[in-house]
Amino acid sequence: MLWKLPAPVRSLVASNCRHHRSITTAAAAPPEPLRILFCGSDEFSIASLRKLLHAKQSEPNLIETINVVHRPAKPTGRGLKELRQVPIQAVATEELKLDTHVIDTFTGWTPPVPINLVIAVSFGLFVPPRILNLAKYRGLNVHPSLLPDLRGPAPLHHTILRRRPFAGITVQTLHPQQFDGGTILAQSPQPGLGYDKKSTHEDLVAYLGPIGGDMLVDVLKNQAFVPPLEDVGWYAQSGGPIDHAGKLSKQHCFVDFSKATLSDVLSIERTQAIPWTKLPNGHRLLLNKCRTADISVGGEVETGIWCPDSTHPQHDEHRVPHRQLMAKTACGGVLVIEKCTYEGGKLGCGYNRVKKVLGTKHVCL
Repeated sequence: MLWKLPAPVRSLVASNCRHHRSITTAAAAPPEPLRILFCGSDEFSIASLRKLLHAKQSEPNLIETINVVHRPAKPTGRGLKELRQVPIQAVATEELKLDTHVIDTFTGWTPPVPINLVIAVSFGLFVPPRILNLAKYRGLNVHPSLLPDLRGPAPLHHTILRRRPFAGITVQTLHPQQFDGGTILAQSPQPGLGYDKKSTHEDLVAYLGPIGGDMLVDVLKNQAFVPPLEDVGWYAQSGGPIDHAGKLSKQHCFVDFSKATLSDVLSIERTQAIPWTKLPNGHRLLLNKCRTADISVGGEVETGIWCPDSTHPQHDEHRVPHRQLMAKTACGGVLVIEKCTYEGGKLGCGYNRVKKVLGTKHVCL
């Protein structure tokens, strides 16, 4: 005879494991096979979808069906003449051979198949109570931060911009009224996940995506989503910073060289956004490609951009290549601006326009 532990004991056993990103033990017998409605969009959500499909194939009693919901293609480019498909569309249909449903709003839409669990990962739309109430086990979300820190749509961008010492993954329930306000069912163990501080947004997605997928599958195997739910989040009591991770705006990418350090500028680049600044004439300059210069300048040199005088007898062509701008930052470091775009001008070809605005200047290095 198989004996089943009482619910409080099962909860205690599972909670000892839920901080960890992977569990090697076999899945507990599910209350019933899961019929999942998976809502996703990007590479981070694709990683979770792949892990779910692998779990379905390896343990068919855990997951019965997976249906994928994604948003329609969006106009992009100059004049919005091109349509860009969300990345998950091709992966779900062509690679994973899953049924998909295209929606741009939940209003008036009902899943055409029976479901008992909604999973939303980097979806971009709020899943309303009407949809959650169709699922016996409501909904789950995989969020790439140590919640409640970096709630919001751009946690990885803000991990880089705010130079958080650790990254993390949280699996939470979908709250019926707000984003990122659910019960935390699993979270990366203290102090979080170390990562290369030179990582780009793309690097973090590639690193954290599979970890998030593994954690999600562990939550399903351990039945942490089955009531009574236990909140196992630790970060809120850690004393660490708690900030909102809103979508990156132009202001997030603005560089005031009198205040910004080298790290500030390079962090913006690593989010794969484009830093920009204002020239003395008020026009905007995009800093398309920058690098740190292994040189120093005297304290008499003001912060900001200058156009090196390549005709000066002491100009060093090897240290300051021709047709590149330079900038002194608030920390005293020097930035080489290899490519820039002047407001309204051709991409990456702003040098001549800036030269006309600033003139040339020789700076002793």
